[in-house]
Amino acid sequence: MPTQVRDAYDTLADAYADFVRGKLEEDPLDRALLGVFAELVDGPVVELGCGPGRMAAHLHGLGVNVFGIDLSPRLIDIARHNHPQLRFEVGDMTALDLPDSSLGGVLSWYSIIHAPPAHLPGVLAEMHRILVPGGHLLLGFFEGPQVEPFDHKVVRAYRWPVDRLTGLGRQAGFAEVARVIRQSEAGGQRTGGALLMRKSS
Repeated sequence: MPTQVRDAYDTLADAYADFVRGKLEEDPLDRALLGVFAELVDGPVVELGCGPGRMAAHLHGLGVNVFGIDLSPRLIDIARHNHPQLRFEVGDMTALDLPDSSLGGVLSWYSIIHAPPAHLPGVLAEMHRILVPGGHLLLGFFEGPQVEPFDHKVVRAYRWPVDRLTGLGRQAGFAEVARVIRQSEAGGQRTGGALLMRKSS
C-alpha cells in the first residue's frame, strides 16, 4: 500500500498542491484547531503526511518548532521549494526514522486516511513511540458510521467512526482530549473529524 500511495501522490503532486493552496486560510475551524495544538505542545513537532507543507508552515508561524515527513518525494520537493525555512524529509509513517520519546507533538492531518484498517494500530503505535510522555497527537480524518473504503480523488481512502478511532488510540496508549466532527452543509451528514489525544502511557 505505501508504494501505491506514494506513486499516486507523486503523479498528482502539482495538481494536489494547487488544490489545497489557500484552503487553510478559508477555514477558521482548522486554524483554531491548529492554534490549540500549538499552545499545548511542548517541544518539536512532526507533521506526518505533510504534503506541500502548508500545515507545517502555519504551525511555524505560530512559533512551533516543526518539520514535515511525507511518503511522496515530489510533494517533499514542493514543500521544500515553497517553505525553504523548514525541514522536510521523505519517510513512511509506519516506520519512522526518529528516536523514541523525542517529540512534543505529532500532526497527522488527513494522512492516516490511506492506511488500510489492519495497519492503523501499527501507525498509532509508531506515533506513540516517538512522542514524549504527555505529548499530543492531532489527527484529521474522514468520519463515517463504519470503517469503509471510498474513492478518494488520489487513491483509496477510509472513513472511520470517531469512537472506533478513539478506541484504537486508547489501545496504543493515548487518552482523548477533544474531538470535532464536521457536518456537511447539505443534509447534515458527517464528513470529517479531528481527534486530539495525549500520550498517557
